[in-house]
Amino acid sequence: MLTIGILLFSCLFFYFIGYRFYAGKLDSELIQPSDKKVTPAVEQNDGVDYVPSKPLVLFGHNFASIAGAGPVIGPIIAMHHFGWAITLVWILLGNVFIGAVHDYLTLMVSVRNRGSSIADIAETTMGYRAKAVFAVFLVLAMLLVIAVFGVVAAKTLIAQPEMVFPTFAIIPVSVILGWCIYKKNLNLQIVSAVAVLTVILNIYIGFQIPVPIPEEGVLGLSPLIFWFVILMIYAGVASVLPVQTLLQPRDYLSTFILFGSMALAISALLWVGPELNTPAWRGVMSEGQGPVWPMLFVLVACGAVSGFHSLVAGGTTSKQLATETQGKIISYGGMLTEGVVAVVTVLLVGGGLYWVAPEGGGIDMTTLGFRETLQSGGWILAFGNGFGNIVHQMLPILSFTFASMIAVLALNTFVLTTLDTAVRITRFLVQESLGDKIPVFKNKFVVTVTVVFVAYLIGATDGWQKIWPIFGATNQLIAAVALFVVATWLMAVKKPTQYVLYPAILMVITTIGALGWQAWRFFTAPEPNMFLGVIAVILIGLAVFVGNEGMQALRGKREIEISTTEIPSRAE
Repeated sequence: MLTIGILLFSCLFFYFIGYRFYAGKLDSELIQPSDKKVTPAVEQNDGVDYVPSKPLVLFGHNFASIAGAGPVIGPIIAMHHFGWAITLVWILLGNVFIGAVHDYLTLMVSVRNRGSSIADIAETTMGYRAKAVFAVFLVLAMLLVIAVFGVVAAKTLIAQPEMVFPTFAIIPVSVILGWCIYKKNLNLQIVSAVAVLTVILNIYIGFQIPVPIPEEGVLGLSPLIFWFVILMIYAGVASVLPVQTLLQPRDYLSTFILFGSMALAISALLWVGPELNTPAWRGVMSEGQGPVWPMLFVLVACGAVSGFHSLVAGGTTSKQLATETQGKIISYGGMLTEGVVAVVTVLLVGGGLYWVAPEGGGIDMTTLGFRETLQSGGWILAFGNGFGNIVHQMLPILSFTFASMIAVLALNTFVLTTLDTAVRITRFLVQESLGDKIPVFKNKFVVTVTVVFVAYLIGATDGWQKIWPIFGATNQLIAAVALFVVATWLMAVKKPTQYVLYPAILMVITTIGALGWQAWRFFTAPEPNMFLGVIAVILIGLAVFVGNEGMQALRGKREIEISTTEIPSRAE
């Protein structure tokens, strides 16, 4: 009954406190959305990047892009180190009062500034220095995201060859879906149903026709590098196609996959009502991660607040929003939905896996042991096995293995979604930052090839592993910067700033705390990691710089002139 109570309370909290109350206050006091205002998607419609979209389709794109595997990975790691109770508390509070606020306001500020990225707007609100530092930092962070997600997806395809066909088959299905929606204007519900049924059929085909890669590799490439190259090529091509050709319909279809798997998971949780078999609280200090503050906030990341979301908001979503009044459900509602995914993840893993073997035995701990599963297969296996156990109990007709693979496919699909969205956003950032100074970087094909190649070098050489331990903190730093940018913009247009200023200060302090703790561990370890320690110190300096620049602007020490019509987007 505890599991059912937590699930119902969380959903009601997200809807009533978050969407109805807090998002309503943001609308009435800050945004005042109006459908009489022309959005960038309509005003700058170019048929490629700026394209007004159907609300349901855009919700799918935005949600698929921001979710990825983040709301699954973070909560599992956090509950492992600190317990499920404190993890759930931060997911609920962080999501409603910081994460969803961050997502919605960065979207609307971008919309009010012709679809410009948050980095471009930072130049106007916080000065060129802040914009330059922020842009460089964002590009480096995005390259790391592309490399890591590419490697993760490649490893999944190697470990589960049954997923190769359904993972890639969704591409032609999505293209046909987009053609039916935009070219033929066919009934959205009917074509969506056909597409979803086709995806389900593809899962069955994948089990019948697995695509393993021999250990010796293909074309002189190892299995990992082979799939990594394929994924990089896919991401590059997908990122330059018109959004209505692949991106919109694929993300829309991907949402059905996740929503379908989550609906199955929620139904199973309500039907089975499992006990939570993992600790609710593991203490203020984790041997592996450190103190609950600030490390819990960094570990949960996307389930509560993520700076990456501001890049999606200003990079793609703002360029597809048909009317302003659709922004709240697409962005604030999208983040609340991600919070639901995070809560369900905690309950599935906490209820479907075991911290210790139950009395009487009968449980294979190598498969259903929480720590054992994490050690042998990582977070993907932990989520898949927890999902599979609970769903199998509700529907014995679905084998544990098949049910687990449904969960893995959902994760895989969203990893790919994040991959090509990240390439498109990085291209926008490079064009905006360098296009005026270096004309060749105005060309989207040149920039895309460059981005994909650099990301390949990072991923193929395992260079990302040297930086990844501190990436969680950098993601929160991006969120803090974005919130400061929104705060300065609100001040300039004479709107209250407290809704974003206090969260921005909290995130800057938390980031500095997390990076400080990590730097101390890197420098004082039995085998000191000087490289990571120095990077952590540099990021601390960046956090202090961002906080200082933002506070100076808010105190009126820097002139800010805002026009809602005169900030051009230089992405072409």
